[in-house]
Amino acid sequence: MNQDVTSKENALENLKKLITEMAISVREMIALAVGGLREKDPASLARVQELEKEVNAREVLIDDAAVKFIALFQPSASDLRAAMMIMRMNSNLERMGDHAYNIARDAEFLIARPQIKPLIDIPRMADLVMSMMGDIMVALREGNPEIARAVCRRDDEVDDLRDQVIRELLVFMMSDPSTIERAMKLIQVAQNLERIGDLTTNLAEDIVYMTTGRIIKHHIEEEEREEGKMP
Repeated sequence: MNQDVTSKENALENLKKLITEMAISVREMIALAVGGLREKDPASLARVQELEKEVNAREVLIDDAAVKFIALFQPSASDLRAAMMIMRMNSNLERMGDHAYNIARDAEFLIARPQIKPLIDIPRMADLVMSMMGDIMVALREGNPEIARAVCRRDDEVDDLRDQVIRELLVFMMSDPSTIERAMKLIQVAQNLERIGDLTTNLAEDIVYMTTGRIIKHHIEEEEREEGKMP
């Protein structure tokens, strides 16, 4: 095999490895932020802040590696598309890390005060978005657009849980005004998780485009109708 081709393939695999490591770090941030809230563990929340700095540094590293890949190999077609999508995924993952950091900050406020109610739906939201991220990593590793498409379809579940959290907390705020500040912080946690779900969907769309060349943003329902999965 041509040595230049081999080097190009190795460089692209390295980019995929770097973006997967970024996703693992962000996923850990989400787990620590919500786990710290649930267990009232300030050490977990402090670790989120440390990881946020690492994620920011990784973003710069990955963008630099992607630019060098494009400049050095001048890839065409699918390889160029992959490099560009990795750069987009990199940006979205950094934003997801920001949302996890926001959750940790709100959690610091909440764990220092009496709990309004047992946490049920917020941990479910966290489990769901982390599961979606796990599937994203599999889809990227295997180059499997079907797994990525399935992730897109699960985003509505995250939205539904967010809505449930807000409905329940509105009841608490109306019945007891002393809960308003704490309830608003919990709503912010749910909204940050919902935004992470949206960004995970963006990652899934990027993987579909990377692997197939097809843009599915805003068109997942049309795809499902074409496949006979929706009426």
